[in-house]
Amino acid sequence: MIKNLMRGLVPLALVLSPLAAPSPAASAGVQLFPDALAELTEATEEPQGYEEAAFAHWDKGLDTADACDTRAEVLLAEAVEAPATGAACALTGGRWTSYYDGQTVTDPALLRVDHLVPLAEAWASGASGWTAGRRALFANDQGAAATLAAVTARSQRAKGTQDPAEWVPDGNAAYCRYVGEWVGTKLRWGLTVDKDEMEALKLFADGPCEETVVLRSTAPR
Repeated sequence: MIKNLMRGLVPLALVLSPLAAPSPAASAGVQLFPDALAELTEATEEPQGYEEAAFAHWDKGLDTADACDTRAEVLLAEAVEAPATGAACALTGGRWTSYYDGQTVTDPALLRVDHLVPLAEAWASGASGWTAGRRALFANDQGAAATLAAVTARSQRAKGTQDPAEWVPDGNAAYCRYVGEWVGTKLRWGLTVDKDEMEALKLFADGPCEETVVLRSTAPR
């Protein structure tokens, strides 16, 4: 069953997420959500053999000389107010907004850097056939802002390994952003969607998230 789906709907004009825009044709690599969704391939998931260790993370980040790993670099990039950076990239202070639940966080130790498309979901949707190196690229991907998100530990636990047929954030703007980023990430990495996942995403595409914009990009190889 689809859980916490379409909760508290308001008119479409009020739910456009930060990834929504009236004219996607003006920018390259941008599509309306229904058009992007139509490009996904539907297939049965194959979860057998998944282990988190198959996706090596966190790596040394984009700047290998700054002592900050990928997790720390994501926290620095997503901070509303920048934290202080100490020896070995120890972060203190700062302020973040966890978009999964709207909570403000001022202690970086209370944040988790979440894989928007969970590692287990990626594995079942095609990553089981990748090389270990490609799975590491996925797990540490900072080439698209949506792939990794700094969120509260509580909201990460609530999401777990579920796809949008089972879990989306509460609130129209949050879940339209989420499903748009979910589709964008799956397209970026060539991952498939299963039947229930596709049906859930179509509900959003046919309703409150029709005008949400998906940012398109190609994953590194």
